[in-house]
Amino acid sequence: MQLITEQIQKSMEGSSWIRKMFEKGLELKTRYGADAVCDFSLGNPDVPPPSATKSVLEAIAADALKPLGLGYCPNAGIPAVRDAMAQYINRQQGIQDSDVRCNAGHVVMTVGAAGALVSFFRAVIEPGDEVVCPAPYFVEYASYCGHFGGVLKTVPSKSEDFSPDIEGLAAAITPKTRALLVNSPNNPTGAIYSAEVMAKIAKLVDNVNAARGESGRPLYLLSDEPYRAFAYDGVEVAPVLPLTKWSIVLGSFSKTLSLAGERVGYIALNPAMPGVETLAAAVTLTNRTLGYVNAPVIGQRLVAGLLDTTVDLGIYDRRRKLMAEVLTAAGVEFAMPKGAFYFFVKAPGRGRFGVH
Repeated sequence: MQLITEQIQKSMEGSSWIRKMFEKGLELKTRYGADAVCDFSLGNPDVPPPSATKSVLEAIAADALKPLGLGYCPNAGIPAVRDAMAQYINRQQGIQDSDVRCNAGHVVMTVGAAGALVSFFRAVIEPGDEVVCPAPYFVEYASYCGHFGGVLKTVPSKSEDFSPDIEGLAAAITPKTRALLVNSPNNPTGAIYSAEVMAKIAKLVDNVNAARGESGRPLYLLSDEPYRAFAYDGVEVAPVLPLTKWSIVLGSFSKTLSLAGERVGYIALNPAMPGVETLAAAVTLTNRTLGYVNAPVIGQRLVAGLLDTTVDLGIYDRRRKLMAEVLTAAGVEFAMPKGAFYFFVKAPGRGRFGVH
């Protein structure tokens, strides 16, 4: 008897070894004690949330027993939270003084950045459509678009610092390509794409859309940014919204606030995009019909009270430097990560793989 689809069967057979190692780590910690097992699998942040988290939670708890205190909210998110997020995005992307800046209508609160990507792909992907992204890449991108018949096409980096291959990306784009997806700071390499590289990618997107014309299906530039705050040594993460009207920013607070279990993310659409209201309505609909309904209301309110704060990033930077010392002493080659909290090291005879 065929209990499940062939697509899911194949996905299960090739499911993430990182997730399997994480689950094995939990088993070993139960058996031998948490202090006896070092878990280098999932990016599950163990740095405490900001100190203000407690007081924000207490304020949320005080309102919890009011009518609808923990009830459904609009599918796109709590209006006050969306408004605060829009102002946050404007500051983050450097468009707060622009004539064209985000308002609440350009923001949808989602179940993590993953929920943002899945909701977006459901809204725009037809079977056979393609999503192009640089490699190395987050392994579940293929599943996120593949659920709806999309195909992930990856373009390996040719540089030691894992900068995207612009010419390779251009060559990979076909009439079926619906989105160009970038992730900076990158999981799993820790690379941060320079402002010059991002400008070239945006120019590529604009050139493709100019060739497709107003009646064509646009190519979107998706910037997946859950690690945006994790940038070291004075390196800046280039804003994307000012570069092209076809840009979209997605992110979460799982890492920056150590709230991974709350699953709160967002998608912010470029306010200059033609038809942006239609796209916002479509993502709001898919956010609901995929079963998310709305992002967790406790998480939304918590995030709104902690905007412009982060965990202690100095802890991650110290770990980064210590890991570099350990790997160097062991004779392992690597590119020093500029952001996130991963190392993508070269194993003799085995290419590269990532460690946290």
